[in-house]
Amino acid sequence: MTERNTVAAPLPTLRDVMAAQVVVRRYLPPTPLHRYPVLDALLDAEVYIKHENYQPIGAFKVRGGINFMARLPAAERARGVVTASTGNHGQSIAYAARLFGVRAVIVVPEGANPVKVEAMRSYGAEVVLHGADFEASKRYCAELEEEEGLRFISSGDEPLLVAGVGTHTLEILEAQPDVDVIIVPIGGGSGAAGASLVAKSVNPLITVIGVGAAGAPAAFLTWQTRAFRSAPIDTFAGGLATGEPFMLPQRILWQYLDDFTLVGDDEMRVAVRLLLEKAKTLAEPAGAAPLAAALRLREDVRGKKIALILSGGNISPDELRQCLDAPIPTF
Repeated sequence: MTERNTVAAPLPTLRDVMAAQVVVRRYLPPTPLHRYPVLDALLDAEVYIKHENYQPIGAFKVRGGINFMARLPAAERARGVVTASTGNHGQSIAYAARLFGVRAVIVVPEGANPVKVEAMRSYGAEVVLHGADFEASKRYCAELEEEEGLRFISSGDEPLLVAGVGTHTLEILEAQPDVDVIIVPIGGGSGAAGASLVAKSVNPLITVIGVGAAGAPAAFLTWQTRAFRSAPIDTFAGGLATGEPFMLPQRILWQYLDDFTLVGDDEMRVAVRLLLEKAKTLAEPAGAAPLAAALRLREDVRGKKIALILSGGNISPDELRQCLDAPIPTF
């Protein structure tokens, strides 16, 4: 895999996100930002859900894929692209590649969510199942990049992806400019980097909180220590199952993110069930993580206007069954 100097690479700016919004809106309408009084009562706050699960691929990452592919030079489009994914990033690249007529090869772990794999194939991508986890899939991309001359796309260390996904927070602030707190999931970190960059650039008083899986703490440890840290992966939340951090988003998070909390799989299962029952919406575990974090931090968010970025709704039947069986604690 061709190494890119992500330490020296210029970070995206608010201007880049605004430019990305022009591109993204040619292909995608804004997603809803809905308020649910029953969640207000649960958290004793004014709660808004940013419904990225309503995107065509069921996840926010399509914003970044479209912004990236729209700006990819013709020579690189002709080569085709290769990337690794646990699902949503792969769907984003597959969807965008289809829009722009680009060959896309997606390497996914052997136990990947079948709902996401089927979706990637339906968009015309060549899906390769390889490795036990995301890191193994990412390493295999190096072989395909060299053998077939494909352009490797990092799922995190690409400024155009970060700028593209940051448009979700522009939409939040357009609809509710006086929001106090934004809570966003962190797997690779592109979505949280975009969210914190936009929120802090528009209004430094907004508190941005990232949430990761306790069973995959690499991004949290890297943010906490301000240095590269890897960690084992032991979580059912595929969108948060990253064993090594992406350093370009981390540089943004170090600058803008106010806080970072970790939630357990059981907390995410409860949050998936609550969103289904109380907001009548389907969330994957990563997408439900912001609600899980808000429940954990409810004393801190009490009385505030908060936006929870529901990053995706691509949950498998087996995962959903686990969540439906989760007992709801007394809050």
